[in-house]
Amino acid sequence: MTAAPTAVTATAAQAAPGMRDVLSARARIEHLVVRTPATSYPELDAATGAHVVVKHENLQHTGSFKVRGALNLLLSMTPGERERGVVAYSTGNHAQAQAYAARHTGAPATIVMPAGPTPPNPLKVRAVRALGARLELAGRSLTEAAGHAAHLAARDGARLVSAANEPALVAGVATGYLELLQQTPDLDALVVPVGGGSGAAAACLVAAAIAPHLEVIGVQSDAAPAAHDSWRCGELVERPAATRAEGLATGAGFSLTQSVLREHLADFLLVSDDEISAAQYSYLTAARTVAEGAGAAALAAVVRYPERFAGRRVGVVCSGGNASGAELRRALGEPAATPLA
Repeated sequence: MTAAPTAVTATAAQAAPGMRDVLSARARIEHLVVRTPATSYPELDAATGAHVVVKHENLQHTGSFKVRGALNLLLSMTPGERERGVVAYSTGNHAQAQAYAARHTGAPATIVMPAGPTPPNPLKVRAVRALGARLELAGRSLTEAAGHAAHLAARDGARLVSAANEPALVAGVATGYLELLQQTPDLDALVVPVGGGSGAAAACLVAAAIAPHLEVIGVQSDAAPAAHDSWRCGELVERPAATRAEGLATGAGFSLTQSVLREHLADFLLVSDDEISAAQYSYLTAARTVAEGAGAAALAAVVRYPERFAGRRVGVVCSGGNASGAELRRALGEPAATPLA
């Protein structure tokens, strides 16, 4: 009898990547990704009392920073590993990134997205399917979707790709922060949205290596505070994930990214979903920019905590632009979504 194939996955005990890994990732993917702009907008400065620099990862392939990590991971795999394929679980942007990288490398990809109670973003669902990945909807949360993905990977002998516990993902994502610090080396603070934490961990690693003066600050919705509470507690905790911003809707901390955040993150802030919607409105009207909820969270934090950022040169990461029509209509109609000035 032939033994059933087992899933291949990164272990939680893997060490975080270093700058050598980041530089290797840059060499591997720099011709495959967009060098996204870092831009300032007078209306955002006037509203916050800070000098705000927006890193526009919403203009990246797949509309999100996640593709940097996905390409680095798939290109780091052997041809045999890619032939067996990958299985990923995600609320959307990680899903699109894995599907995109799999198509680029010729690897089969299966994506598991939570089925509900709130249906996944239809824009992201269509994008995953258009990229040629097999999509399954399973579970009521990202945690339940992860369990189903692990089952599929074990059944098929595929590589299970975690949403955050992946050194190659973090190293790839870090190339965006290396770009930002080359574009604007005089930042005082860098505010990064946190779901699983790959972006914030990547920012911390790059800042620690080349800009140790720079404060890296995480931000999460108060309706899904698992990463924030894990960082505050110093141990991984689970929390309800009720936020409307699906990119922030993680119900538990991730060991790899939390280990980096505990060592390097300067602060971790919470904002409300209504404040995120208001920041989406501000992006639309002041920067002519479409930001999904997670992509607007960093700006929401700078607006909410003016005493933390006033007078400083602050980088904010617009991490994704895959906002659904319903999400944009909510931002435009939200009572909190009023003009900046």
